Amino acid sequence: TQATEGLKLCAVSYRDNPADWLIIRRDKLDKSQTIPLPANARVGTSSARRKAQILYFRPDVQTIDLRGNVPTRLEKLRSSGEYDAIMLAAAGLSRLELDLSDFHIHEFSPREFVPAPAQGVLVLQTRADDLALQKFLLDIHHDEVVRCTNVERRVLQLFGGGCHTPLGAYCECDKLGNYHLWATVANPDLSQVRHVRLSAATSNNLAQIAVNQLKEQ
Repeated sequence: TQATEGLKLCAVSYRDNPADWLIIRRDKLDKSQTIPLPANARVGTSSARRKAQILYFRPDVQTIDLRGNVPTRLEKLRSSGEYDAIMLAAAGLSRLELDLSDFHIHEFSPREFVPAPAQGVLVLQTRADDLALQKFLLDIHHDEVVRCTNVERRVLQLFGGGCHTPLGAYCECDKLGNYHLWATVANPDLSQVRHVRLSAATSNNLAQIAVNQLKEQ
């Protein structure tokens, strides 16, 4: 959320699916549960945000750190026996067009299981003085995406957070131009997950209001 001197964020892509997906081994599927995991399931993720939220919904699960690129993480789920399920961003899985047919996919709603700010969006960064390239990239820039992701990134900035902060923020703009924001944050030890949902006719101060309400809870 802090600009790097000499560089500029100059183009923002379309937004792919912003949700988180729970990728479950079929032999560990328990459809009697709302989140179809067996009791005390072992869930792989290194994201503090994902850990905090899955524990909020399923306090019984065990979260286990998971490293590597997306194919490596999926192969660990298939073969290591260490994980019953893992959590990944839907956008990365869809963009990589990976075969997930041997797994059960539980798709969380981003309005309920709140994603990381700007999840599903690609941003192009250039040298600040490269005006020709910045002009060229305007053809793939999506201003309507920026308006929403700026709200999400502002929530993160106001918390002074980075990628290790257990914080989620997701903003939508409807056809009438109204903004809807879902945000969540947990303590550093992943306890006391707080949620807020706000709607407003403008994005002005929307992030600040959400942060104030989360801090008051």
